[in-house]
Amino acid sequence: MPDVHGVLFDFGSTLFAHASLAETIQTVCADLDEPRSAQWTELLAARVDAAAHTAAELQHQRDLDMDVWRTRWHVLYALADDEIPGLGAAIYVAMHDPLQWRPYAATLTTLARIHAAGVPIAIVSNTGWDVRTVFVAHEMDRLVTAFVLSYEVGAMKPVPLIFHAACDALNVSAADC
Repeated sequence: MPDVHGVLFDFGSTLFAHASLAETIQTVCADLDEPRSAQWTELLAARVDAAAHTAAELQHQRDLDMDVWRTRWHVLYALADDEIPGLGAAIYVAMHDPLQWRPYAATLTTLARIHAAGVPIAIVSNTGWDVRTVFVAHEMDRLVTAFVLSYEVGAMKPVPLIFHAACDALNVSAADC
């Protein structure tokens, strides 16, 4: 097996987790003094998820542009704003709050061991928002050499360009990563 000279990680559901959208909606509704049942929040979360994955919505390519990301997620999260004014904006804030993202149990140990071994780490993520804020909030940014985000490089996984950009950022070949 060849030596490893660089490691690439995804961000969400790999190193960090967020409460489910339904749980987040329920918390936000309570914070807005508009409590809703678990069934209501689950149905809204399902509506948002379905709307986010329609062919028409996917044409917006949210992951390639920070402004498009922000605009489209505000629209999607606002599906119940007629019932609870401001709900969509509050959901957006909650979903992007760095402190609401929680590292998995092994995240810190894994990153720290790789970093201590002198192996550079890149975070490669399809996203339209700056996930660096999550690493900073959890004091893990010092363990990461580079962040390669789709909206910054203009390519999304699985397109090879984003992986090549990550390898270049680490100054390693793909074969050594």
